[in-house]
Amino acid sequence: MSEAKKTPFYEKHVALNGKIVNYSGWLLPVQYPKGLVEEVHDTRKRATIFDVSHMGEVSVKGKDAEEFLQKILVNDISRLKDNVIMYSPVCYPDGGVVDDILVYRINGENYFLVVNAANTDKDYAWFQENVFGDVKLQNLSPEYAQIALQGPNSEVILQPLTDAPLAEMKNYHFLPEVKVAGFDCLVSRTGYTGEDGFEVYCKNDGAEALWDAVWEAGQEHELNPAGLGSRDVLRLEAAMPLYGHELSKELTPLQARLDRFVALDKGLEFNGQAALKKQKEEGMNRMLYGLEMLERGVPREGYPIKVGDQEIGWVSSGSKSPTLDKFIAMAFLDPEVADRTEEVELMIRTRSYRARIIKLPFYRRKK
Repeated sequence: MSEAKKTPFYEKHVALNGKIVNYSGWLLPVQYPKGLVEEVHDTRKRATIFDVSHMGEVSVKGKDAEEFLQKILVNDISRLKDNVIMYSPVCYPDGGVVDDILVYRINGENYFLVVNAANTDKDYAWFQENVFGDVKLQNLSPEYAQIALQGPNSEVILQPLTDAPLAEMKNYHFLPEVKVAGFDCLVSRTGYTGEDGFEVYCKNDGAEALWDAVWEAGQEHELNPAGLGSRDVLRLEAAMPLYGHELSKELTPLQARLDRFVALDKGLEFNGQAALKKQKEEGMNRMLYGLEMLERGVPREGYPIKVGDQEIGWVSSGSKSPTLDKFIAMAFLDPEVADRTEEVELMIRTRSYRARIIKLPFYRRKK
């Protein structure tokens, strides 16, 4: 087994007494001394800084870059404009998901893809397997560090460090060449928390100094560090899918209710198109739903869900929501049963706990 990797911010986490764990082959903080619950509250009410340098980055360049992306993505990349970001699943021919990624369009022949950490090598191999024409692929992951600044105070913290007009940046827009604290960065108005915020990419050699600058600028605005644990709870509250939970080789984007990101009728044929069209026409035996516990039981991944004696699905992600002060879960259920019932039973070991089906997301920030 290869040795776990350290991000450029590893020593920062140690100095802040972060509890370090091995996550997808990276040594990262799962939480800090304040604890997961406070990290969630800090993100929702003020601002937090996350190390997301483990995420993968891939460059796609060339005259056929757009056509190539149209083939491997289920979303319609032809609608994307310069300096705008698109979310899209990447599918196998059978409709199962390779990964869900962000596509940054610098221009029509230059794209920057951000992929999930655990899938970086697999994704890059898949891109290489499907590449054609005038397309140059490059795995930039070893070169980049990434900071996520999340929460309502994010803009006021970041703005003094850059001349870029952050207030004019819309959600899912980015600036590819920006000076932040004197370092060359790509800055996007994105995040995985359901809050306003920014993700800042820079080369590894300037990463530590960049962290220090953001950290110092944030102290008068109550900036705190946050780890993997709170990030997972925040994305669950916002009902954002996590690969391996709501998306996988066995689960399609349609089952995960990501229809708005699946362009079945875009001009070019794409991987998974026929299978997804068939699935949409014939219906699905499992679809994603939200659950709110009516009894005090902690829903965990894999727990079965029943209606009477019939098992109708399983929990894909679950936790206590600090923001809502409720136990919540996302679950894949049989729609024929779930659509005509309000309550289900969650099985925790040998006991059943009542839960009700609710609309997703659990939490939506006020604009």
